[in-house]
Amino acid sequence: MNTLFNDLLTVFFPPTCNGCGGLLNENEGLLCLDCVYHLPRTGFHTDPDNIVAQVFWGRVPLQAAASFLYFNKGNTVQRLLHQLKYQGNQEIGLWLGERYGRELLKSPLFSGIDEIIPVPLHSSKFRKRGYNQSELFAKGLAKTMGKPLDHSTLLRQSATETQTKKSRYQRWENVSEVFTTDHPERVEGKHILLVDDVLTTGATLEASARVLLGIKNLKVSVVTIAFSNH
Repeated sequence: MNTLFNDLLTVFFPPTCNGCGGLLNENEGLLCLDCVYHLPRTGFHTDPDNIVAQVFWGRVPLQAAASFLYFNKGNTVQRLLHQLKYQGNQEIGLWLGERYGRELLKSPLFSGIDEIIPVPLHSSKFRKRGYNQSELFAKGLAKTMGKPLDHSTLLRQSATETQTKKSRYQRWENVSEVFTTDHPERVEGKHILLVDDVLTTGATLEASARVLLGIKNLKVSVVTIAFSNH
């Protein structure tokens, strides 16, 4: 009965690609094969001196830093992230994380990861949205990398205004003291992979990493879904 019902749904509401909006073939998932093939991958995880790593030079001592995709206005990545953050399409975060996790497994830069920590949302924003998009991406990474997900060590202790229209200094000022840690002894001596959705100025990740690096003998690497230089 369920199979028949699903078949009828497919007839009247055929599945469409989350990237281009076109109809999906039977063997395609969230994205059509053309959109998957043309995703603007950065390849940063193979280059220790990539643009993302350079964002943090002289600001915070990271082991490695990378982003999966390039974010540009109007491109497929922007459409995917809009659906992930504002339209409740949580599957996209997991899907992207699983795929990038497979690529990170092949990179010597990220071979020593012990745990994965997503940048947390404040509880008020979490209640409003119902989920943390960075945590979904982190869950996908954790699944394919075979690493534990830690969402209790790093905490956001106050809500902040949106970063979208702020300057680099304003972004830093907005998040410089909003993070703290709980039971930091649990991660002493570990190599943490800190995860966020989009990197622009790096202010949020810098503030998060600074707090984590206050823990004894802790090392931090960073990855995001996307990199935007706008």
